[in-house]
Parts: sequence; structure tokens; C-alpha cells
Amino acid sequence: MPATSPTSPTFTATYLATEPAPAIRGRIGGDARSGHYAVPRRYGLHLSRTCPSCLRIAVTHSLLDLGRAVPVTLLPPVPDGPGGEYAALRPLYEASSHHHPGPAAAPVLTDSWTGRIVSTYSPDILRDLAQRFGGGGPDLRPCGDEEAIEAVVLLCESGIGESARRAGQPGTDAEARDRALGTLFAALDSLEHRLADRDYVLGGGPTAADVHLWVALALLDIVDRPHLDTAARRCLTHYPRLWAYAQRLASHADFGAHLDLEGVVRRYHACCPCPEDAGTAERIRGRIVDWAALSRDLTA
Repeated sequence: MPATSPTSPTFTATYLATEPAPAIRGRIGGDARSGHYAVPRRYGLHLSRTCPSCLRIAVTHSLLDLGRAVPVTLLPPVPDGPGGEYAALRPLYEASSHHHPGPAAAPVLTDSWTGRIVSTYSPDILRDLAQRFGGGGPDLRPCGDEEAIEAVVLLCESGIGESARRAGQPGTDAEARDRALGTLFAALDSLEHRLADRDYVLGGGPTAADVHLWVALALLDIVDRPHLDTAARRCLTHYPRLWAYAQRLASHADFGAHLDLEGVVRRYHACCPCPEDAGTAERIRGRIVDWAALSRDLTA
């Protein structure tokens, strides 16, 4: 069996893990006394939009209209080294963390003044983009909503992402699979209920909670759903509000233009070259949301 099977730690770290470890965790402060403080074009991002963490950062960056203030360098869809390594990022890692033990992986927030990495930890990068730069976008972390946002983030990461992967892993016993599916559908039930009377998860406008939920739904449909059994795949279609929400956000350039559908599939198969997965390329075509059509509309 290939070393990067769906049940191996390498597969998880390469494709769907939130962060490689150890992360470099600098922060952007509010003024010059902080060392790293917000100055237009001082900082840059290196992102591969087929990585879940990078996709969340790309959507956030776009919503905040930070294209001029924080330039983005896009990396290829599929890493060119093990564990999500990008050779192009290795010099930055070595300049910032001598003999860095982990892969030179994205996302990376860099400081052009020092030529070093500020952070590779996406939760901090997301917060600093939302709170330290005066872009023209919405307030993605409204005062008083932090706890609610983190609750949705947990639902997305554990309730949807981790549970769907556990349920779809080959060799998972029936009891563990049923527990994972129970957690998955409980999370989706909660989020479906939230959208009963609102367009966005927390109310009238997009927040960081919507960024996390939209990415989680996209990966659930594109990557995870084909590995579930027939009954579970059918049950996933019984969330009309969630999938209408996902499709509506995907039709907006701030969200949908960043989804590299073909790249996501290529990255997944590069990380998971398993014989039992050979039919996924065909099964993956029957998605709940027609992501490909929405992408074509945005680029037409």
C-alpha cells in the first residue's frame, strides 16, 4: 500500500491538517511599539488555494479588499515535496527558523523589511488580517461575536471536517463510522437550523464564521462525500439551506473565485494515490453543488 494512504498520518498532514507543526507564530501589533505593525505592502502572503487553511486566508483577504495592502504570491496547487513542502518557501523558513524541523509549507505571512516569516499559523493570520489592516470590507470579527465565531469554527473543523474523514476512512469499523456520522449530521443539523431565518451564519453580513463554514462545505462536497457510503451521501443532500448558502456564496468572487476545483482534486489524488481510490475521479463529478459551473461563471 502506498505510504500516503487515507489512514496514514502523512495523508492527514499533507492534505487536510490545519497546520504543520511546529508553526512560526509571530503576530502583527497595533502600533510601532509592537515590532511587527501594520504598514501597507510591508507584509505578503504565500498561499496555495488548494490547502484548506490557505483557502480560508484567500477568501478573508479578498473580503477585506487587501490586495494592495498585503500582496499575495500564489503557489502551485500540488506541493513539490513531502508533507506539503514547497521548495520555493524553504529559503524563507531557513532565514526565519534555522534548521526548521517541519516542511516548508503554506500558508506563510512574510515581512519584506526583514525577509523573514512572521507567521505560518493560520488562525493568527486570519485574526491579524481582520483586525490590523483597514481594508474596505466587512467587519469579519464584530465585537461581542468572538465566542460565537469560535463555536462555528469548532463545528466546522471537528463536527464536519474530522468527522467526515473518519467516517470515510477505509477500514473504519461500523461502530466508529456510525459515531462519526452522528457527529457530522448533528453539526449539519445545527448549522441548517441557524440559516432558517438569516442569510449568514451570525446574521446580516459575512463574518469569519461564514469563511470557515463555506470552506468546510466545499471540501465536504468535493473531497469527503465520495468516500462515504451510499446512505450517508444521500443524507448529505437533505440540507437545502446549507447547500443553497454554499452555492450563493460561491457565486460571489470573494468566495468562489478562489476555489481551484481541478487543483483541489489533483492535490487530493497526489496525496492519496490508493488503488481503492481509483474510481473517485469519476464519482466526484456528481457533487451536490455545481462548483465547476459557478467557477466558469465567475471567470467568463
